[in-house]
Amino acid sequence: MSFLDHLKTIPQYLIPQHGLSILAGKLADKSIPKLTPAVIKTFASHYKVDMSTAVEPDLNQYDTFNDFFTRAIRPETRPICSDTDTLACPVDGVISQFGSITDGRIIQAKGHDYTVKELLGDHDDLAKPFEGGSFCTIYLSPSHYHRYHMPLDGKLTQMLHVPGKLFSVNPLTARTVPRLFARNERVVAMFDTAIGPVAYVAVGATIVGSMEMTWSGVVTPPSRQEVASTSYPEGEVSLSKGDEVGRFRLGSTVILVLPKGNYEWDNSIKPEAETLMGQALVKSK
Repeated sequence: MSFLDHLKTIPQYLIPQHGLSILAGKLADKSIPKLTPAVIKTFASHYKVDMSTAVEPDLNQYDTFNDFFTRAIRPETRPICSDTDTLACPVDGVISQFGSITDGRIIQAKGHDYTVKELLGDHDDLAKPFEGGSFCTIYLSPSHYHRYHMPLDGKLTQMLHVPGKLFSVNPLTARTVPRLFARNERVVAMFDTAIGPVAYVAVGATIVGSMEMTWSGVVTPPSRQEVASTSYPEGEVSLSKGDEVGRFRLGSTVILVLPKGNYEWDNSIKPEAETLMGQALVKSK
């Protein structure tokens, strides 16, 4: 990690992160006939977005930038691993970090870590089952498919909306900003599953106008400083492996936190490896 890397992240501390992101979100939801098509085409070309898997591959058919960004893909392009003992990868993306949780801490990057407790909104009761467990952090770049899905069958028990910063979550920022994922705004969905409680964390970032969950709709940046918690009666929200959990309205990061167990990561799961939603992630031995 170089001095230049740190220098590149300084502007992120100075910009109005939430104001800029709210504005970007509003613009991305607007249909501006003379501007929107050009922005979509320029973005798709610059980031080499693969539209061949999209339900609607024609860029001209998207009324707003967010319609394009949160586009659906054809199910057959993302088959879900069928082994009942194997968790499916929840997103298209790039593996940032994965491994064991030691002393209640998750590795962010070389020289940086943070606690499970602070990631989960400083709730001791939520963090306790994950001592000695495992985690996987997956970064979604602008070119990726931006809906996120269930890695296994689960029943939603609680959702937390944790206020925070909106730093970028790209690899450079992950290397330079301490406790990045525990500082940024995030949505934590707690699921009851066959392997125990699973925490599914969708992390916000600069220019991410909002996150959208299938059971609650759009979650907007909060003006409050407190964590907002919603409990769900058993069985009210049940999702199957591969079902859509939500979507980023501009890119970010997903973190899965798993309870203590005997797990074996799939051979394809390595730092900086590209992932596809539905592929094998980790197997319970």
